[in-house]
This record gives sequence, C-alpha cells and structure tokens, in this order.
Amino acid sequence: MIDDADDPLVEVIRAVGHENVTAEHASTFELTTDDWLTPAGDCIVGVEADRTPRDFSAAFREACRDADATIEATLVVDAGDETYAETVTGRGHPDLALLDDRSMVGRTSEYTDDERTVLVDGDAAAADLDRDLVAALADEAELTLRLAVEPAE
Repeated sequence: MIDDADDPLVEVIRAVGHENVTAEHASTFELTTDDWLTPAGDCIVGVEADRTPRDFSAAFREACRDADATIEATLVVDAGDETYAETVTGRGHPDLALLDDRSMVGRTSEYTDDERTVLVDGDAAAADLDRDLVAALADEAELTLRLAVEPAE
C-alpha cells in the first residue's frame, strides 16, 4: 500500500477481524474500536480500529462534505500467506459529520443522520465482499482500510 501519510485527503485505519465476522449486511459495512463482536453485528468487518472519524483531518472531513466527491474505501486483508483487497466506491454528502469516536460506516443508502457515516451511495456493502476476504477476517486477519476522497472537478 502506498504511503499516504502526507496526503490530507487520505485516511488509513488499521483493525483486525474477529471470529464473529459474517459480513452479511446488505446495505452497510462497519469498523469499530470495540474489541468484541457479537453474531448480531453482521455489518462489522473489523474490530480494534486504531482511528475513528473524529481523528480524521479537517481537510478530509471537509472534502467528504461535497455531494459530488468520490470516496473510495479500500479494504486490504493480510491473512499471512494471502492478501485480499476490495474497494467500495461511494460519494460524499453535505451532512456527513465524521465526528464519531467509536466506529465508521459505509452505506449503500443516503443515510447521514449520525456521526459515523463515512460514505453514502456505496456500490457494495458487507454482504458483497469477497467471501475469501471475509473468511480471513473471521480468522482474525489484519485489516487496513484506506479511505480516499477525490473532490469533484
């Protein structure tokens, strides 16, 4: 993965999978700072996230509030002998607060009425993720989420 440390329009979050990751939710995917996951959390793909939307740069948050901005969420799962990667593409929205201090959610809908939504109108949700990637997360593989916002031209 490219070093994006100096790019204000990229945020990188590290997390891990959990034995209860099923990724069966049809309209969202989520990462949380919690270190636990119940079977009911079928949208959660990573726990123990090292950052939350509250940690994101002001420039990143502002760019995400453009309804014409493209936001790419690239999930990279390191399963030791295998690496899986998948990108969910969505867009920004003027109502994205990006201030939650516990979790972040990508959505296929336009729902923005909370502080944890990081993209709307996503082209995939947890249920759409590659099943090998999901199996690796259920085996507690390491997960890196790269969020990149591309402002509208």
